[in-house]
Amino acid sequence: MEISYLSQTTLQALDVTPNEVVESIERLIRGRSQGRAWNAPKAVIQPPDGRYMMATLSAADAPPFLAMKSLIFNPRNRERGLPDINAVVTLLDSNTGVPLAVIDGNWVTAVRTAGLSAVVARRLARPDASVAAFIGCGVQAQSHLQTFSALFPLQEIRAFGRGTANRDALCLAAEKLGLAAIASGTAREAVHEADLVITSVTFSPHLVPFLDARWLQPGVFVTMTDQAAPWVADGMPAFNRIVIDDLEQEAQMPQPLVDPALVAGDLTGLVNGAIPGRRSADEKTAFVFRGLALGDLAVAALAYQRAVQSGKGSPLTFS
Repeated sequence: MEISYLSQTTLQALDVTPNEVVESIERLIRGRSQGRAWNAPKAVIQPPDGRYMMATLSAADAPPFLAMKSLIFNPRNRERGLPDINAVVTLLDSNTGVPLAVIDGNWVTAVRTAGLSAVVARRLARPDASVAAFIGCGVQAQSHLQTFSALFPLQEIRAFGRGTANRDALCLAAEKLGLAAIASGTAREAVHEADLVITSVTFSPHLVPFLDARWLQPGVFVTMTDQAAPWVADGMPAFNRIVIDDLEQEAQMPQPLVDPALVAGDLTGLVNGAIPGRRSADEKTAFVFRGLALGDLAVAALAYQRAVQSGKGSPLTFS
């Protein structure tokens, strides 16, 4: 049996575009509503030493794949010279169960997370958004910068993070895209008057919330890739509407992302039109999410199909 291994280097060379990712995610969300795609709630293990272990499972008839992602976050990885998060995605034929590919999960996670944000942003953000603020400047910030700069007429970014290396790297990446880049001295300074806010603060059991939605200007759209952990709970009612990724998944979680009374609906409802998109220029909206397994499948399937078409990927042979 021969399956493909798609490394991060190979995946980056496939030149998958943000629009292709968004379209792939939306197609699977619609397929889910039609009974042709499925995802299970994410499974999570949190040992007392601060590690975060997670697995997602999703499948579809079109495209005919099953994807399972396994991921571990360990804050001590930096001491080993490793990324905080490491993950792998396995792709199977959803009809036969035959293994097809092993895919770098870090790339899939970064691309699918920005893709999920983009699906919502296209419906809830102002189309003329020109200023983006990043709270947290690591991998997710870089991925969101690439995606949002392709979808919105950005002119400026503001960056705030705990360390200067990631912040400076994000500013440099923005400048290479022709954007003005400002290293903000405080989080409040960064989000003030921003049209788009992307928060990707690294998880920590000792994290004290430090962001307040009451700082935000009318018309803002915020995507919280960090499960709203750095946001002050008392400020969340300042949003006119909050959308989450999956109401079914959320119902099975021990702790809600936000007060359920503030949740207007989920990603599926937004894509299928069950809940409306932006209703006014001044509406403050937010997307808070844990991660939707269908997003992993959408990105992994897109990458695998592109790799097959272009003859890329390294073979793994098993006897």
